[in-house]
Amino acid sequence: MIDHKGLWRLCLLAGTALAPTAAYAQANPTAGPGAATAAPTTSARSGAPGASAQQGGSEPSADTPAAEAQTEEQVEISTPGADTNSADIVVRGRFIPNTIRATPQVVNVLSTADIARTGEGDIAGALTRVTGLSVVGNGFVYVRGLGDRYSSALLNGLPLPSPEPLKRVIPLDIFPTSVIASTLVQKSYSANYPGEFGGGVINLTTPSIPKEAFFNFGASVGVDTETTGKLGYTYYGSRSDYSGFDDGTRDVPKGLKAAIKSGNPIVTGSNFSAADLRFLAANLTNADTTLLQRNSDLPPNFSADMSAGKSWDIGSDSRFGVIASASFGNSWRTRDASQQVSNDPGLASLQRDFRTVITDMRAVVSGLLGFGLELGEHKIRWTNLYIRDTVKQGRLSVGYNTGANFDPVPNPDFYGTPPIIQQNTYWFERQLIDTQLVGEFRFGDLSVDARGGYANSQRESPYEREFTYTYDQTARDYVNTLAQRGGQSASVAFSDLNEDVYAGALDLGYKVPSDRDIKLSGGYAYNKTERNASRYIFNYIAGNGSGVPLAVAQERPDYLVSDYNVYTYDIRLSDANSGQGAAAYDASLEVHAGYGQIEGEITTGLRATAGVRYEKAKQAVTPIGTVSNTRLNNDYFLPAGTITWNFAEDMQLRVAGSKTIARPQFRELAEQVYQDFESDRQFSGNPFLVDSTLINAEGRYEYYFGRGERLSAAGFYKRIKNPIEQVAFITGGGGLRTGFANAPKADLYGGEVELVKYVPLDKMGGQFFATRRIALSANYTYTQSKLKVDDSMIVGPDLTAVAANLLYRNGAPLTGQSDHIANLQFSLEDTDTLSQQTLLINYASPRVTNRGPIQGNARQPDIKEKPGLRIDLVLRQEVPLFGGAIEVKAEGRNLTRQRYNEFQSANGTRVNINRYDLGRVFSLGATVKF
Repeated sequence: MIDHKGLWRLCLLAGTALAPTAAYAQANPTAGPGAATAAPTTSARSGAPGASAQQGGSEPSADTPAAEAQTEEQVEISTPGADTNSADIVVRGRFIPNTIRATPQVVNVLSTADIARTGEGDIAGALTRVTGLSVVGNGFVYVRGLGDRYSSALLNGLPLPSPEPLKRVIPLDIFPTSVIASTLVQKSYSANYPGEFGGGVINLTTPSIPKEAFFNFGASVGVDTETTGKLGYTYYGSRSDYSGFDDGTRDVPKGLKAAIKSGNPIVTGSNFSAADLRFLAANLTNADTTLLQRNSDLPPNFSADMSAGKSWDIGSDSRFGVIASASFGNSWRTRDASQQVSNDPGLASLQRDFRTVITDMRAVVSGLLGFGLELGEHKIRWTNLYIRDTVKQGRLSVGYNTGANFDPVPNPDFYGTPPIIQQNTYWFERQLIDTQLVGEFRFGDLSVDARGGYANSQRESPYEREFTYTYDQTARDYVNTLAQRGGQSASVAFSDLNEDVYAGALDLGYKVPSDRDIKLSGGYAYNKTERNASRYIFNYIAGNGSGVPLAVAQERPDYLVSDYNVYTYDIRLSDANSGQGAAAYDASLEVHAGYGQIEGEITTGLRATAGVRYEKAKQAVTPIGTVSNTRLNNDYFLPAGTITWNFAEDMQLRVAGSKTIARPQFRELAEQVYQDFESDRQFSGNPFLVDSTLINAEGRYEYYFGRGERLSAAGFYKRIKNPIEQVAFITGGGGLRTGFANAPKADLYGGEVELVKYVPLDKMGGQFFATRRIALSANYTYTQSKLKVDDSMIVGPDLTAVAANLLYRNGAPLTGQSDHIANLQFSLEDTDTLSQQTLLINYASPRVTNRGPIQGNARQPDIKEKPGLRIDLVLRQEVPLFGGAIEVKAEGRNLTRQRYNEFQSANGTRVNINRYDLGRVFSLGATVKF
């Protein structure tokens, strides 16, 4: 293999090193306003009617000793459903947290203090500490081993669109922790939630009315041991790239826009002359988006954030509040990856073997502006959220590909030189704008919740450039003749996605006046999603058919496709979309839903909740062209029930059952190719997918042996009909691509256990230990899943009919499922002031990412990922400063240097699909609070 630092010597593409511009890092904002410094993690059972409130310390009931009447940290939660709870409900369990007293479902809640303790800069990172959750790739949450397609995300109880075309669920790592007041994860279904509820739902709540005026400003700087100060590959782009905003350099030229809009194939013929196609080629921005350059000293990471809020009393029982926050971060990451593809079911030979170095510059900008109004028992909140997440990527790859007719043996005259070298330059920008209006009204025993929102997400990827050169023995150099043969190629693609989501809901709740506590609730919800997506790809082709002269073919990419060469050697831009599926498609999903639910006390200590939801949905994906389209028109009755037995003052038992669904995502249905910057792989959809249905069951024991302390153990089971699996297949050029296909059935089952314990240290003596304690949080989840397949025919990822037992192995686990997930959080903290030293340990066992591709009548082994063991350390200390305070935070991430490892193995042979080292990340930051 070629050493990393010497990689550039093989590449005539590499120009002079780029001087670092502004170097900024991924945001690591602090906990945000009003964060309690030492509050215990709040484990709640929420999501049923009544979760839309602030969880706070209620007054002690008559049977609660004064010593135990401690108030819990107030956690602001806003979820679907009307609040039918009242303060005078008395339950037996005096140790059971208030949210559990009010609501029956199985959830976990992360408060601002919980999030702050992890030190994570985004919500996805914080969620890795929740029982049964793991975060895969670029911020996508897996619940109990079910992939991200079985999870849904809500913001204040309303749906969120995803700016990522490869996912239905929004990547949660684009949400800085500073814009979130709480995160609720509900794992058992209740009828007030949308029916797309496989593994669970993640509800994010934004802050509304601050208790007191505040202003916080923070900044941090960080280094990555695999990236900072080391060699990477990047390109100029535009002057403002560091900010995540292009200055117009990457705008699609008007001429190309008009050509695309015409709907005619952009090839030489009756619609476009040779002169037209030369003009289109010459009119593209060239060197700024084409010239890959080496940077031998990549800059450190940097972030900054600020937040402010204030409230005003209006009369005797009303308040108005405003809260705002903004953050910016810029980070760098280099991956030195081994990427292999086998063309043999036994993995005895390789078709592709490449060494790839990828450098990402990521910029995240976010802003929140919220207004809150409390009128006695009534609450109104208006939330406006803006998030922009941009990745600028430079990619250099060397190796061989037998699918392109190249001998993998190095040329003896140029020992050590692989036959192929490829460079890519990308720009991926994702943006979310969301505005919501939520009203929560209380009229005695009647509650009315009204929610409405509009969200827009966009994903643009202009100038996706790729140049492939091959080694020529005559020239003793790498060449690209622009003849589009022999493995040589030059292309540029433009991707664009726009999605609008309109959502509204009305929920009613009524507390029945009776001796027993009985609550009735019901509501209607409407959701409409509209998406327009396109990806147009074009090749540079020499018009004479035989390619450019050998001397020209040796030029670096920006010279190769320069205006001079375009007009001198008749280089044309030519449509290459025929092999890419649909160049553009329109998609829509419209859902009408209604539900009814009853919750009541059957007898002392025994409560039950039962409800049913009806959903009618129309889903369509309409490609532009002749490829297959999709029309799904289904309706479902989705029952759900939970029984809670509070058989002791500090213990209770829950049993829950439900039916839910999982619809195919747009990207799973759209026959269009996408490049995913995180997995460095292409994806394409399957228009023949159908809905999945799930039968869910769960039992849970909970023991609350002290304030904020608990032990819980649960078992769960799911039967899934028509699960959608990620399946790999090999394209004509020997590349590995991911597609999708339904499997007949699958079962998933497992168990989880969680412990939270606090150990006061005052008995150790001395002033230092007087107010300190140890906070211990540990959880473990065991999951097993099995596909159940036969010889029935299904449509495979390459859109050909195949027997299910050929595509899938009977008894194989679902993609994304780890057998073991464990988290340990050990903190030394001061209960009077902010002083925390937290050790975080996370482990996930290997999981399947893709079903292995079919080779003839045989199937390759599945592709697996090995997440492994990760250890993080977070230190936080607050110091008084000029009437305010300054919080200092130091972090050490991935101290075990756990690498990313995606592979296949069989008969002692291992194929590295995607393998690279992950560095240790160290950061130091400070936040000034007033």
